Amino acid sequence: MYRDPVFQKIIDRALKEDQSHHDITTNILVPENQISKACIIVRQEAVICGLDVAKYIFKKFDPKMKFTFFCKDGDRLKRNCKVVCLKGKTRAILTGERLVLNFMAYLSGISTETNKFVKKAHPYQVKIMDTRKTIPGLRALVKMAVRTGGGVNHRFNLKEMVMIKDNHLIAYKREKTIENAIKHVRKKTRKIIVIEVDSLIQFKQALDAQPDIILLDNMSPRQLKKSVKINNESKNKCLLEASGGITLRTIRAVAKTGVDRISIGALTHSPNAIDFSMEFKG
Repeated sequence: MYRDPVFQKIIDRALKEDQSHHDITTNILVPENQISKACIIVRQEAVICGLDVAKYIFKKFDPKMKFTFFCKDGDRLKRNCKVVCLKGKTRAILTGERLVLNFMAYLSGISTETNKFVKKAHPYQVKIMDTRKTIPGLRALVKMAVRTGGGVNHRFNLKEMVMIKDNHLIAYKREKTIENAIKHVRKKTRKIIVIEVDSLIQFKQALDAQPDIILLDNMSPRQLKKSVKINNESKNKCLLEASGGITLRTIRAVAKTGVDRISIGALTHSPNAIDFSMEFKG
């Protein structure tokens, strides 16, 4: 990640927004060549994510900044544990502090939440996946955080695969059937085709049309289990994905049904920020 231009572009935009190179308070009060030490502490149990982001930001201000890492991305730490200590120019530490903590709080929140779902779904062989419900402009970092928490990334953008949802079927001008829509798409592209259904009747229609993945939207565990049984007995067997309002309370029941994938918007659209702080040593 450290040298990935996509990630660097996101972080550089944040630095520009913060006017980080014009930190008037720090630049007035702190001599240019003063050296200090500081440690970042996690104040609650969490799966850590964002260490490369922290390193990139601090090195933007002080290329000679030295780091001592006490963990790596993906490690679970208990509350009040040291995450990383650094030594370098005081101005660099003070100017980069809030931006680093913001990124780490947000990304670690996603990793921690994702890991909760992954653990709840264990030992069932099911992938816990994210969605496109991400803050615009931050998707690359957000999806990295999902992977760090043990999850799997769904499509990154609209170009990556075909996903036919209910509104697409409504907008489709020809005879509005699942079979016709899938056939029409097959003629135009070789990309993966996903079709969303919300009933067993629609599921059977979709299965006959041979998509690559059927997304079972807001179905009960009983409906999901029935869909899995029908799929296993079909010559047109495809991947099954459950989605829609799945929570930590319901994830295990969904995983037990035998679906291949579970996509969860809550991993990325409403994560709880993890509490980090910096202990500064002047």
